[in-house]
Amino acid sequence: MVTAIGRRRFLGWAGAGAAAVLAGTGAWDAGVAAAAPRATRGTDPFTLGVASGDPAADSVVLWTKLAPEPFAADGRGGMPDRPVPVLWEVADDERMTRIVRRGQVLATPELGHSVHPEVGGLAPDRVYHYRFRVAGPGGAVSPVGRTRTTPRPGDTPSSLAFAFASCPNWGDGHYTAYEHMVREDLDLVVFLGDYLYEATIDETKRGQTPPASAVAEPTDLASYRTRWALYKSEAPLQAAHAAFPWITVFDDHEIENNWAADVSEDDDEPDQDRAVFRARRAAAFATYYEHLPLRAAQLPKGPDMRLYRRLSYGTLADFTMLDTRQYRDDQSCGDTWTTDCADRFDERRTILGAPQREWLLDGFTRSKARWQVLGNQAPMGLTDREPGPVTEVNTDPWDGYVADRNRVLGAAADAGVPNLVVITGDRHQNYAGDLLRSFEEPGSPVVASEFVGTSISSKGDGEDVGEQLRAIQEATPTLRFVNDQRGYVRVDLTPGEWRSSFRVMDRVERPGGSLSTRAVWAVEDGRPGVVPG
Repeated sequence: MVTAIGRRRFLGWAGAGAAAVLAGTGAWDAGVAAAAPRATRGTDPFTLGVASGDPAADSVVLWTKLAPEPFAADGRGGMPDRPVPVLWEVADDERMTRIVRRGQVLATPELGHSVHPEVGGLAPDRVYHYRFRVAGPGGAVSPVGRTRTTPRPGDTPSSLAFAFASCPNWGDGHYTAYEHMVREDLDLVVFLGDYLYEATIDETKRGQTPPASAVAEPTDLASYRTRWALYKSEAPLQAAHAAFPWITVFDDHEIENNWAADVSEDDDEPDQDRAVFRARRAAAFATYYEHLPLRAAQLPKGPDMRLYRRLSYGTLADFTMLDTRQYRDDQSCGDTWTTDCADRFDERRTILGAPQREWLLDGFTRSKARWQVLGNQAPMGLTDREPGPVTEVNTDPWDGYVADRNRVLGAAADAGVPNLVVITGDRHQNYAGDLLRSFEEPGSPVVASEFVGTSISSKGDGEDVGEQLRAIQEATPTLRFVNDQRGYVRVDLTPGEWRSSFRVMDRVERPGGSLSTRAVWAVEDGRPGVVPG
């Protein structure tokens, strides 16, 4: 009989270092794997699927999480309180007959039995397939996933195709958009935040009842895990993860609506303690890492997580992923739509924090890429919703942090960044717009472009252009296109042109919705600002 592995012995294994093993990225002794107990009691441990992410020219991170009972109220997913060895394989073919890399990692209770092996030694700009297996006799085998490495750092590929998406609110509709996304010929997917929503699920538009363990608003490790399980169990989402490598960042709802650094949405309530919110943030960050294909560099340290990072696609594009939540000042003027808020112009206020902002600006001057892509959470450009002389904006996006917006866009202009394009989520609406050096100065030049993508399902079916959105477009001349349906944005990028195709659903509240291209907007090389495609 094999006994449970003691924590001291577990931490003593250090073939790749204890930290790497804890992160689910480190290899360990194969002899132990052969004798390891079966951990899943004869049920499927791969209920949450497989994924890959953060691709590089020679490597990619793979992901899975063992959870034969994903909605178990204790948050353990039906797994034992001990490490479980997991084998991974990468092949040239979908049938997994030409194996090019293989290894073993430990799925540990500390990380909810998730694993994140970082597979190196791969060829650039190449499609690979991968799978996992629970080690030991009769170990369960995962579905096969597909991934792709990026071109060599000095190469300029002729094209890049990717989609960006955000905001799949489970209660508001079905994830049919992902079913259509899987049929696209994409190199990668960029996810811009609100992977899940934290509010109590009182009722749903999709006509389905969630498991009891996933209904209440999550505040601790177990409840965040069951909420994640609800979202990750969606078959269309699993298929999209298995089809393409993803680059992900969070926004607010993965933790709590409109949080700002150490400040909870409920910070103005007398009983709200910032230490309590930091504990909640730590639980949310832990489960964010547990459920996504992130590298060890993104492993949280309590309530802190380094998520801003830069990924290159040869010299065609640099993807600079921002974190506009963790380092920001609290929202000004009551965190709402307002026509009278002098604080939003305060030079001391920041949405990025000084270290991240300096890192971003330094990247502008160092990059050799033709296109600079900022993965951003909430609209950077002006979104005024009051036609006429009065300006009414929301202080949660960059409109509430005007000085930081002007610093970033001004620095890009001064550095001569040839093609700066911001891709954004959060708003549950589609926009194509111009970014000015300063929206407060008449005649300020266009220095960049922004494409805001709608939600996968949040807000339900939607419509082409509703009353509020019509007012925003009328009041904001820099917004050239608006739309209020669900879906995602497909981007086709070449050295000479960026083309954004707004892919919209006719419905999401009922399954089986159809997809169409509502509009195409483009950016021409060396000419900032959007033009009809």
